[in-house]
Amino acid sequence: MCIIFFNVLPEACLFSTGTAGSLNASFGGGFFLVGFSDWPQLELAFFVLISISYSLTLFGNTTIIALCRLDLQLHTPMYFFLCHLSFLDLCYTTSTVPQLLINLHGVDRTITYGGCMAQLFISLALGSTEGVLLVVMAFDRYAAVCRPLHYTAIMHPHLCRTLTVISWVGGFMNSLIQTGLMMAMPLCGLHHLNHFLCEMPVLLKLACEDTQGIEVKMFVARAIILVVPAALILVSYVHIAWAVLKVNSIAGCRKALGTCGSHLLVVSLFYGSAIYTYLQPMQSYSQSEGKFVALFYTVITPMLNPLIYSLRNKDVKEALRKVLWKDK
Repeated sequence: MCIIFFNVLPEACLFSTGTAGSLNASFGGGFFLVGFSDWPQLELAFFVLISISYSLTLFGNTTIIALCRLDLQLHTPMYFFLCHLSFLDLCYTTSTVPQLLINLHGVDRTITYGGCMAQLFISLALGSTEGVLLVVMAFDRYAAVCRPLHYTAIMHPHLCRTLTVISWVGGFMNSLIQTGLMMAMPLCGLHHLNHFLCEMPVLLKLACEDTQGIEVKMFVARAIILVVPAALILVSYVHIAWAVLKVNSIAGCRKALGTCGSHLLVVSLFYGSAIYTYLQPMQSYSQSEGKFVALFYTVITPMLNPLIYSLRNKDVKEALRKVLWKDK
């Protein structure tokens, strides 16, 4: 039995025998999150920048939610889904950034095994839900551009609520499957994660014994939740592009592009970083690069989403103007 004290990292602590339960039980003391301690000179700068980004994320997404609730002109399917996207970004960034700030401050770099699995489950669930919700938003844009005369009939409130529920249920089911498989996987080796959060590729680095079967199942689950939605979004935008090309009016083209441009940019940011992290082979996964990619989609993307939608959207800017100057 090898006992770990987190203030002194051992060079090796391998468990070569036992079941998955007994191996994982040895991680009852938790993990040491290495974070950005490899670059101690950058930790203060990271702390300041991430604190500012987190504050802007909270402010921007809360503003979007408030505007969608207060302004009657934003009570449409597009902004109904946007409101859910902002809520997802708020929850997602809050599930990871506070732990990162604590890590950067150097107060406590440890996390319990239960806390690690909980963070993994919540972040996977919210990220998966966002992936499905982006497909729903793409379908909404398809209906608006390609079926404008039937848009109100297609995107009626009951369907909008149903699609949103499907997004949340699908995201949490995917996370439940992957987290369950991760918890069943035997872990051994060092009790430290070369990351600032509990993320699947880093936890898989601790896997021991023959885990190929479990890893294949997890890869299939990740591929389904990433590749299938991305393909559906691509198909919807092919139809949208074709519909836009048939529009003779320049004003109509600009309106269609403006309607879809913000969503397409958000989709590119989300799926680009997610596919890089979760669909590359484990043997080629770089933990150092992975930390910076994770920093992008846990901190930067949730901050950019409200900026993208507010700066490129006349309705949101008009709603903000009315709220700010309604008493003047």
